[in-house]
Amino acid sequence: RRPRHIRTYEYHRHLVATRWLPPWQFTAAIIFDDNNNNMRAPNDLAGLAKLILSSDLKSVCILSGAGVSVASGIPDFRSPGGMYDTLRPELITATEQERGLMRRDPTYVVEKEMFMNNAFPYLEVRRPFILGTQEMKWRATIAHRFAELLHTKTNKLTRIYTQNIDGLDRQCDSIPAGKIVNVHGTIGEVECENCGTPLDFDEFCAEVKNNIKDIYNTDADAPSESTPIKCKACGRATVKPKTVLFGSGLPPEFFSKSNIDMPTCDLLIVAGTSLVVSPANSLVYRVSDDAIRVIVNMDPVGTELGIQYGPNADRDYFMQGSCDEQFLELIDALGWLEDLKTVVDELPESSADLVRSRLEAKRQGSK
Repeated sequence: RRPRHIRTYEYHRHLVATRWLPPWQFTAAIIFDDNNNNMRAPNDLAGLAKLILSSDLKSVCILSGAGVSVASGIPDFRSPGGMYDTLRPELITATEQERGLMRRDPTYVVEKEMFMNNAFPYLEVRRPFILGTQEMKWRATIAHRFAELLHTKTNKLTRIYTQNIDGLDRQCDSIPAGKIVNVHGTIGEVECENCGTPLDFDEFCAEVKNNIKDIYNTDADAPSESTPIKCKACGRATVKPKTVLFGSGLPPEFFSKSNIDMPTCDLLIVAGTSLVVSPANSLVYRVSDDAIRVIVNMDPVGTELGIQYGPNADRDYFMQGSCDEQFLELIDALGWLEDLKTVVDELPESSADLVRSRLEAKRQGSK
């Protein structure tokens, strides 16, 4: 990666001179640089909408986190009321040493070494999430539908890099599957962590329902004690959803696709993420120095990664507030509000209420 003080043009010229880059790629880089130099970070929502619709902007990538799914009813892991905040290790099937680790750091529930020794903490904590996913208990939010509209209305959506494992992006049928990268895996697919043998999701859910106890006391039919779910191929009790555990590598597609996407991304939208998890957070500094970055979050994030806030922010724009509210504002500014009518009944209740209220306000205002 080039030093940040060296311009793209100069860096590509250096690569050609040292034979690291073919001349035709240098020419393309010059053209892209010239186009990008015409773009500036917006000062307001209207400016952002104008930028998205501008012919100068060709490629938009989205990096999303738990905040985009909060309106669906899935708690943000790191916020009050989330999994890390409410974890009660004393209820989990584990040794006292393992419970001590979870008390000190709740993320041990999703740590690989812990899982390979004892799968129960992961499966017991995730039980309602696994079964709720099978039941389609949670639905795509306004934030997810923004990405869908961005694709269908402009064809500028290059990729969604989602750190979420809930699979809600895939409920947006108009977004091609190849445009979604599940950075940390997905709850809706299952395999053995030890040998990689896949298992049908519905079959796995049946075993979770019958074998894994309910530490939340919401399922009267759950067993009182947990028993192992063993892999039919290797015999180990290491079967789980295809989510990335702490201590495991990310899916190869994250690296292969981001290596292609980031250098030519004109606009990176960072939505509902604390930007504390690496390497997903690396996208914010792997985009071109000329790319615009939009942060949609309740609080400022990523200052240690180079994101700027306030009057000195020359390439970053901050949309402060909940993801659903902010993306609804942006959808309205883009003139796409009427398009939400077709999916309003498929939205979570809180999202649908926001859309209906905005549509009614528009209707009243036009009288």
